[in-house]
Amino acid sequence: MIKEDRIDLNKRFVEAFQLLEDRGAIVKNDRSGRGVGDVADKVLGNKAYGHIIRAFLNPESKRVIDYGQAQSFCRSFDINEAWLLHGIGNPFGFDTPGDGFSAERLMAGGPGNILFTTVRAFAGATLGADNQEDNTYFSIPGVSGAGLVAFQIDGNSMDPVIKHNDIVVCKSVENLNEIRDNEIYAVRSNGNVWVKYVQKIHNNRGRIVRMKLISANYFDNDPFEEDVNESTRLYKVVRKISNV
Repeated sequence: MIKEDRIDLNKRFVEAFQLLEDRGAIVKNDRSGRGVGDVADKVLGNKAYGHIIRAFLNPESKRVIDYGQAQSFCRSFDINEAWLLHGIGNPFGFDTPGDGFSAERLMAGGPGNILFTTVRAFAGATLGADNQEDNTYFSIPGVSGAGLVAFQIDGNSMDPVIKHNDIVVCKSVENLNEIRDNEIYAVRSNGNVWVKYVQKIHNNRGRIVRMKLISANYFDNDPFEEDVNESTRLYKVVRKISNV
């Protein structure tokens, strides 16, 4: 009998396959590099196994993709591994501006609604309270509203979803009950900052007392738990800007 986790994995594979079809990255009957046989070559190592890929896609079939095959699919088509393998996050990560944003360009200044800062400043409890004239603000299309802050990522714990030197734009979460499990937040607590997938942990009265913080690069970074206290602040990551 097929385990439930494998059935869910296959459902996500079918969803990702459809998204790639919608984008034109896969064309089922294509003979010039984008067909089912080409998918089979990347995922199963043989173009002749297109019928197996079609079986994965067929809701009447009992054949389902395994985790190794799913990982090969992710790496061949830039699918978020954490999402496909474990249902965390979303298929393609974040939408990113396509016009060559960089940290240097953002720091050039100018009017805007997003405060650009450093991780060290973001970790402090008085971010934005002092020296307002020295702060750098910017704006990007499609990201509006107040209370937005951005900083540059240092490290590879969220790779490949968010990479070293990417910039994340975050919006303050006013109430911890607004947190949605398995989405990406910047967590600020006791002078530290983490950008992770977050899962809430409740006590027997339903109060959020801890959070499980999960890296996208889970092979090199184990999940850990962080207590919620008066210093804990969360910011929903709403946009990633790649340093290109």
